[in-house]
Amino acid sequence: MSQSTKGRGTSEARSRLLSTATKIFYAEGIHSVGIDRIIAEAQVTRATLYRHFAGKEDLVLAYLDQADRELRAQAETAQAGEESAADKIRAICRTITAGIRSPGFRGCAFLNAAAEYPDRDHPVHRAVLAHRQWFLETMTGLLAQTGDAPAEAAGRHLVMLRDGAMASGCLSDPELVSETFLQGIEGILRARAA
Repeated sequence: MSQSTKGRGTSEARSRLLSTATKIFYAEGIHSVGIDRIIAEAQVTRATLYRHFAGKEDLVLAYLDQADRELRAQAETAQAGEESAADKIRAICRTITAGIRSPGFRGCAFLNAAAEYPDRDHPVHRAVLAHRQWFLETMTGLLAQTGDAPAEAAGRHLVMLRDGAMASGCLSDPELVSETFLQGIEGILRARAA
């Protein structure tokens, strides 16, 4: 096998492992899923898993890193073409509600992971906090452009609304949750403009 073929095969196996882990971790939780099941469903060997990931924790961190990168890209895409900061915020929040309305929605992958890894010093919990800090800073930065008052409290308010929507979205009517969330965002934007 040539080096380039070997690299492609390795990449495909890693991708399959991560895709399988992502699907199962999100649907069923992290602690409830064993490595043997991920190996079986990804159709790889144990040696292949350990060639790409040091262990389950490394796989969990890769899962969260992938989710983080996807959400950052989603936020960038949502803002493209929007001129005002308020419209950028609305666009990002509409992507959140699209997720809530999607089939198989089970809440926020990061909030779910934090519930399973409550120790703030654990690498998984730190990955959750890093993602949340990015989201808070992104939204606070946009909110700062919507009024003259300091935006930190409004940013925290928006993140709390998002957390509540993500938790409620898998417990009750996702349409109603989405509508309520977007109304809350409009309330924050009106308060900033006043």
